Amino acid sequence: MNEPVQEIKQLKEPTKKPTILAILTTDDPNGDFRGNRHNFADLIRTGQSMGFLVYVLTAGNLLFRRKMLRGYVYHTESKKWQKQLMPFPDIIYNRIPHREDEMQPFVRQKIQACRKHTRVMLFNPSFFNKWDLFEWLRRSRTTQPYIPTTRRLMSVSSLGRLIRKHPYLYLKPVSGKAGKGIMTVRLHGGKSLPYRLKIQENRSSSTYNCSTLEKLWARIQKESGGEAYIAQQGIPLASYNERRFDLRALVQKNRRGLWELTGLGARMAGASSITTHVPRGGKIEDPEKLLTYSFGAEQAHKLLQKTSSAVLLIAKQIERASRQRLGEMSMDLGVDDNGNIWFFEANSKPMKFDEPHIRQKSLERIFHYGSYLARKKKKKAGGV
Repeated sequence: MNEPVQEIKQLKEPTKKPTILAILTTDDPNGDFRGNRHNFADLIRTGQSMGFLVYVLTAGNLLFRRKMLRGYVYHTESKKWQKQLMPFPDIIYNRIPHREDEMQPFVRQKIQACRKHTRVMLFNPSFFNKWDLFEWLRRSRTTQPYIPTTRRLMSVSSLGRLIRKHPYLYLKPVSGKAGKGIMTVRLHGGKSLPYRLKIQENRSSSTYNCSTLEKLWARIQKESGGEAYIAQQGIPLASYNERRFDLRALVQKNRRGLWELTGLGARMAGASSITTHVPRGGKIEDPEKLLTYSFGAEQAHKLLQKTSSAVLLIAKQIERASRQRLGEMSMDLGVDDNGNIWFFEANSKPMKFDEPHIRQKSLERIFHYGSYLARKKKKKAGGV
């Protein structure tokens, strides 16, 4: 009876080779690497627990003709980062933290080479541009209804036309992040100083009242410093105890390479802030609680379902129109006083969600999608 058992033992498959995922960032001038180290350490721990080999790789160390690359590994026991030789990755997850780093010619060349290379699958190749996002979403009938009127801020006359149509506007830098550089304009007709410009500062805002459109334009130009801006129809957001709030969604690809909503949070504006971003004084809240306060339990439930459907439609359209391989994005959405849902922004490098249940799921989903890409890569190479 023992012989067949021995035979089975001999036929036992060798240990499966782990999928190798590299977190891409850029070199630090001090000879180290840039990026959110806590996030990278969490990704490495999660990936290891799911059977992946994970390390941090800088664009400078990404050399396509090498089998082994210099990468950074986090050791949980010593709580230290160590530079060591690691195998060439199967998958590259782009977490270059700053737009200006990603725009460096040699970094762009590396990203383009990744997109064309057969040895590696790169996802989330670049930051989004706000103007491009609205152009992409305008192209589809399914996503068009979620888009506020948005124009490039090009001249005093274009601002005048827009403000006559929409007396409340948001002005946003095309390449902005975390609420930096945002301004609002309100037109109060019949007043001696009818134009009110509000400028977001660290955790508060400052206000300027202007008598003419030309003076308003001059102040906007001074504050923007020549940076490219968009002007957007201001939406009267639902509020909780007279504090406006919006919704933050995280959508990611699953094991089948399909978009899913990982989690939905809410952010309530600070007392004197014009945005709901936490670094600008915003507060993390439960979306169901805020929506129930504004619309009642039944309507709140319907709005949550509507939001879930909307973010998946938007994610699919952004990926289709951008022609990029995307694995995740976060979105800012608003609900107005009438219960309409509006899209404000999407970020291809989401900041980590502070809600613990969303955070853990978000880490795991990166490797669910990583498994899908690894299978896809195998099929391309003629594997099983």
